[in-house]
Amino acid sequence: MFGARCRRLGLAIVMGVGMAVAVGQPFHLPTRNQALFETGGAARYFAPTAVGDWTSGLYGCVRSNGGQFHEGIDILHEHTNRQGEPTDPVFATADGRVAYVSSNPSLSNYGIYIIVEHQVDGIEIHSIYAHLSAVEPGLRVGARVRAGQALGTMGRTANTRSTISKERAHLHFELAIRLSDRFTAWQKERYKGQRNDHGEFNGRNFLGLDPIDVFREQAARQSHFNLATMMRGQAELCRVLVRKTNLAILQRLGPLVERNPRAEREGTAGYELALNYAGVPCRIVPRAPSEIAGRKDGDVLSVNEKELREHRCRDLVTRSGKGWQLARSGTQLLDLLTY
Repeated sequence: MFGARCRRLGLAIVMGVGMAVAVGQPFHLPTRNQALFETGGAARYFAPTAVGDWTSGLYGCVRSNGGQFHEGIDILHEHTNRQGEPTDPVFATADGRVAYVSSNPSLSNYGIYIIVEHQVDGIEIHSIYAHLSAVEPGLRVGARVRAGQALGTMGRTANTRSTISKERAHLHFELAIRLSDRFTAWQKERYKGQRNDHGEFNGRNFLGLDPIDVFREQAARQSHFNLATMMRGQAELCRVLVRKTNLAILQRLGPLVERNPRAEREGTAGYELALNYAGVPCRIVPRAPSEIAGRKDGDVLSVNEKELREHRCRDLVTRSGKGWQLARSGTQLLDLLTY
């Protein structure tokens, strides 16, 4: 079944040094596990939850009967030592810079994890490698890394009440957008007394894309792949008005900002954000004062009801009379983006 899905996704690979890579593209698979590209290989590639099948290792609304969002993919181990612990190396998915290393497994659900910052087609994107057993010796924040370079060793570290069994040992892998430069201050004000052991690199400050979508698009486009184009092509869940102009994402997602001659003439008084179902901005439209007169910050301008029905786990928007308004998660997201 998954082999057929891979063919529909247009996944095509060549063999690189110890790992599969899409032809001519920046993103490499982060482990040597190749089962993703084999007919019937899904159960050997995706790690299930303790109470689910392999589909619970996918990205999206795949847990708790579709009610829980999973921001990355869980890639199963292939090799173990005599004690049954995983020994698979974990590789940088693309050229970049080490942005954060958390080596204390008791401080996060991610256990030991690494975040690498990448600049791809004008987009700042981060890759996250979680549940590691060890970090590569000498790897430090600020270090430049190349695609395919070893970062650490797969493991099963986490601070959750339910431990990851040896059989389910995996790499939790994300490709994510960093939302704010002021997350630490935001959390301190909004969630007084709540611990933050990771500063600006707290997981709540990131929103993930589906890595399989990225690998699919690479394989289909090959040398014509463009991350910004792929993001602009994401299905919209909704459009939301932001009556602020100093958004950190404008720098991180510059190629997603569209031209608006009216705003160029009158000045920009806010932005219309097109969000996918996960909440990731996929288009950003400057709006002139005359275009948003009478509109409030946070107004929901449109909703794709089909997309909402298919992806209900994120709770971004809700009905309000005959219209729509931001729901709890949507309000929190917009608050962080504009803080």
